[in-house]
Order: sequence, then structure tokens, then C-alpha cells
Amino acid sequence: MGELLGDIAAALIALSGLAVVVGVIFIKRGDRVWHPRVMLLATVLAALFLVFYLLKWGLYGTTRYVGPEEWRGAYYALLISHTILAALNGPLVLWLLYNAFKQRFAIHKAWARWTVPVWLYVAVTGWVIDLVLKRYGESAGGIGF
Repeated sequence: MGELLGDIAAALIALSGLAVVVGVIFIKRGDRVWHPRVMLLATVLAALFLVFYLLKWGLYGTTRYVGPEEWRGAYYALLISHTILAALNGPLVLWLLYNAFKQRFAIHKAWARWTVPVWLYVAVTGWVIDLVLKRYGESAGGIGF
């Protein structure tokens, strides 16, 4: 069941990243109808990802890297950058949504130039980390209710 929750979470964050790309394409084309719809979809998918990820973590604990020693440094560099940027991404997205709803589009656009790359980096690196841990991970235990 833990792997299924992880797979659902991975699919949700991938779909969220895809929705972000589509939303950017819409706004570049000047589509002010579909851009907010798709970006709200991306936000909902990311929120659902967080629910499934935390559910998996709460029920089954964490997974530790036990792969080749020569890859350990690269893995942890990726994991640390992913974790820091993932923690920043939530507040950035909320700030974007707030400014969009307040129709402060100049501020929204300025912050989106930073937020979109962070969001996509987090989505892609999350997938990479998931794939690495599927191959080179073992249960580290943890909370596990």
C-alpha cells in the first residue's frame, strides 16, 4: 500500500508540473481564460500530492538511500536542493495566487518568473528521487501509525 501511495503522489506531482507548463503556454498566447484555470488545476494537483506524500510518510515512514557509495553525494545534493526548494514553493505559489486574485498582475508576473522554474525543478527532482529510491532505497521506518 505504501508503494501505491507513493506512485499516486508521484503521478500527481508530475501532472501538476505538466499543468504548469500548459498554463505558461496559455499565458504566453495571451489566453487569460484558460491560464488561471490550468494554474489552479496545477495548484490543486500539487496540494493533493502533498496529502498523499504525507499520508505515505505518516503510515510507512521514510526511505533511506542505500545505493552505490559514489552516487551518495550527488543523491544528497539533489535531495537537499529539492527539499529546500519544495519548502519555498508552497509560500511562493500562495503569493502568486493572492496577487492574481487581487489582480496585481505586474507583481504576479514578476514572482511567477521565479516560481515556475522552482515548481518545475521540484516536480522533476521529486520524480528522480522517487526513481532512485525505488531502486536503491530501503525502509528507514519512522512514524508509521
